[in-house]
Amino acid sequence: MGQVLNLAGIMEDSIVDGPGIRTAIFAQGCPRRCEGCHNPESWPFGTGKDVPVEELFAHIKASPLVRGVTFSGGEPFSQAEAFGELARMLKAAGYEVASYTGYTFEQLLEGTQAQKDLLAQLDILVDGEFVLARRNLDLRFRGSENQRILDVPKSLAAGSAVWCEAERWTGGTHPHA
Repeated sequence: MGQVLNLAGIMEDSIVDGPGIRTAIFAQGCPRRCEGCHNPESWPFGTGKDVPVEELFAHIKASPLVRGVTFSGGEPFSQAEAFGELARMLKAAGYEVASYTGYTFEQLLEGTQAQKDLLAQLDILVDGEFVLARRNLDLRFRGSENQRILDVPKSLAAGSAVWCEAERWTGGTHPHA
């Protein structure tokens, strides 16, 4: 049997977790516990619903409008092996794959092999902890000014964080926090 994800929930046809109509998958469990987190019920580990990766992939494919998938949380990189398997399946099927994380891109480059493997499957990474003192409701697809929207393939090629230039992700602006 394949990998199983412990999930806090799934949001169908989301328009707030990235551009276009997306499926947002919320990991259960987060070690970060950011003050002001919009999803604190996702903090405890192992208390969500166990869903086999293959079942989740089939569920996503069943929605003909969805072309993008966003991993959120909780902390997806705490279940990096299973999210990595799902990301590989999604990429092979032509989906754009994005993830939120409380870690920075630089921390993930130094992370576990499973975290690096998941990172390598992503198109977009919104990185950094949510910082309540830097909260900004005018930001597109991020909650605080320290968070970055990164082009993962370009970042990996450069060996350092590269902001996403796609208008549909950034709204045309990306203040270098």
